[in-house]
Amino acid sequence: METFDFLMQGFGVAMLPKNLLIALIGAFIGTVVGMLPGLGPINGVAILLPFAFALGLPPESALILLAAVYLGCEYGGRISAILLNVPGSAAAVMTSLDGNPLAVQGKAGIALSISAVASFIGSTIATIGVVLFAPLLANWAVSFGPAEYFVLMVFAICCLSGLVGDQPIKTAVSALIGLGLATVGVDAVTGIYRYTFDSVNLSDGIQFTTIVIGFFSVSEILILLERTSTGGKIIAQGKRSLFNLKEFLFTIGAMVRSGIMGFFVGILPGAGATIASAMTYASERKIAGDSGKFGEGDLRGLASPEAANNASACGSFVPMLTLGVPGSGTTAVMMGALTLYNITPGPQLFTEQPDIVWGLIASLFICNVILLVMNIPLVGVFSKLLNVPNYILIPSIAAISFVGVYSINSTTFDMVFMVGLGIFGYFLRKLHFPLSALILGYVLGELMESNLRRALSISQGEMSILWSSPITVSLWGLVVVMIFMPIIRKMYRKRFKRTAA
Repeated sequence: METFDFLMQGFGVAMLPKNLLIALIGAFIGTVVGMLPGLGPINGVAILLPFAFALGLPPESALILLAAVYLGCEYGGRISAILLNVPGSAAAVMTSLDGNPLAVQGKAGIALSISAVASFIGSTIATIGVVLFAPLLANWAVSFGPAEYFVLMVFAICCLSGLVGDQPIKTAVSALIGLGLATVGVDAVTGIYRYTFDSVNLSDGIQFTTIVIGFFSVSEILILLERTSTGGKIIAQGKRSLFNLKEFLFTIGAMVRSGIMGFFVGILPGAGATIASAMTYASERKIAGDSGKFGEGDLRGLASPEAANNASACGSFVPMLTLGVPGSGTTAVMMGALTLYNITPGPQLFTEQPDIVWGLIASLFICNVILLVMNIPLVGVFSKLLNVPNYILIPSIAAISFVGVYSINSTTFDMVFMVGLGIFGYFLRKLHFPLSALILGYVLGELMESNLRRALSISQGEMSILWSSPITVSLWGLVVVMIFMPIIRKMYRKRFKRTAA
């Protein structure tokens, strides 16, 4: 009952006219930023953070603005992933697997509307979880040490074997390429340069923006040019711009399951929406079995990662507010906003600054409603992007890609390197190597290495720390299951064919 009273107090803060306007502006800006390939929620929040402070906004209003931008970016990332096959962020990579095939089939409006509802359901489930279980779940997340996180990363990589088609070898190779790219740069422990080839431009590693835009955006431009030169039609807009009741009922189970799983992944500091979307996609693919058409335009393959990444985004507020530990890169930036106001996040924040905490939590509910109401009517507008002539669309994608990469370090090297990666990605796509596995391998690579080193440092080099707790043993068991799952599935299909014959 006390929690409900605090939540009502939070709604009193969040529904002030000024804060409602701030939430609306933040949601719109976040959606636009999320649409732009390579920017993502971290950049959106980081850009607006100094503006929020310079405008003299009180801390609760500043956090509401940044939270609205965060959620808006998670909503907006799906738009370019579905329409252009260019994910706006790493979390939207999984969305493109089935979202873009749906757009190619003339179901862009259906894909955009069902993904908006999935984002709303996932975020709402997670926000309810934040209200009800924040302290309990934060304590559970503390039990994850570096060894547990490392094994969790291994499990996430193994999940990739079931993500795309029935070619686990090519999927594993793609993931290994991504892991290899993550090792470029200065070794954080020894300070030694690795795989930089004496290039100063590679000393800080390969930027995520360069990776994702190169492999997805540039390779997509080459694919579009190839189709155009052969006279192929790119994408038809389709007749319907909204899903129907049958399609909603078909996906609601995946939305709810993925929203719950995404929330639990989100409360683990550092896990993030990328892992949540990958795990839920793999889970739903296993549940669907042979009846699913994942990778070819299955609505469940679109709804599950969208529900998961938005749920994870909301879940990442739990460790930030209750432990003072950022649950994601974006919440780490938001913690910087609190420090600007001389506020220290942690358990005492709930008692010392209840207006800030509960105002932020209440604003999550409000922002989700705003984003749903904003996105559904704009489905038709977004779908119109498909009617843009290729001689305008392709240069526009290229221009946005080059600007996005150049804005990070302001070097021509990154742009040239991006083009090289794009050409490499084009050949990988032609050979049917899944780029989603490569991107996820790159994203998880740094986390895997840092947690492995921390774990071995704690154990003074003893490898047994990696299987010394019940959590690590359980995760290793899941790893074994995921490794042998493709083999078992292949044997089952052969036996089924023999029986049918």
